[in-house]
Amino acid sequence: MYKALTLALSMALIPAFAMAGPPPEKKAGIESKDYKWNAQEGEKIEALQKKGDPKAGKEGYEVCGACHLPSGAGRSDGTFPQLAGQHTTVLIKQMADIRAGLRDNPTMYPFAKELVDAQELANVSAYIEKLCIPVDHGKYEGADAAKQVADGKTMYEKECIECHKANGEGVKDKFYPVLAGQHYKYLLRQMTEIRDGKRRNANPDMVKIIKKYDDKQLVAISAYQSSLSMPGSMCKPAAKGGKKK
Repeated sequence: MYKALTLALSMALIPAFAMAGPPPEKKAGIESKDYKWNAQEGEKIEALQKKGDPKAGKEGYEVCGACHLPSGAGRSDGTFPQLAGQHTTVLIKQMADIRAGLRDNPTMYPFAKELVDAQELANVSAYIEKLCIPVDHGKYEGADAAKQVADGKTMYEKECIECHKANGEGVKDKFYPVLAGQHYKYLLRQMTEIRDGKRRNANPDMVKIIKKYDDKQLVAISAYQSSLSMPGSMCKPAAKGGKKK
């Protein structure tokens, strides 16, 4: 009942916010020869320099929770990513990029622009980072899951582990995202878009790595990534008939 109500609210809100104004003018991204990944400028650098207040961020997060859920769990079908436990640096960068027209996300833009300034970006990010990472996120569910995860592990440990680390914890000060707890379908969609040049704010170093993988290999890598968990950061599994903490 609660999930149905939240979904209904998110669907009701999207058209209302979508009418609030036009999308931002597109900023030159990876398709431009002058593109510099993660340039430290503008609203982003201002937000990164501020100390986020998680308590204030909880209120600001309410507009995000309609789609990403109050828990930050997102949706297992990959439409909305799991946010809980993500590094503040990554959250600030992605929201600032969307607001600036560097990352194309017409669904999220009307919501992201509701955060009034750099301080609110910092606050909301600080709140999200403190949320526990859900254990019941979307994983690869094919009959060949064991093989896909095993094959993905081999490829992940060959080239992905250096940046995203053994447990998918990423690197906060380098803006490398947490992967642990992320939905399989979202991971697959994002890696495919990065490989195919559709994620315009992508890291060129990652593009070089991911370009060599075909669709089947990306399925395996995503299957493995979605199996990762970060000790000490995951939500406690729900007791039978109870709620997660």
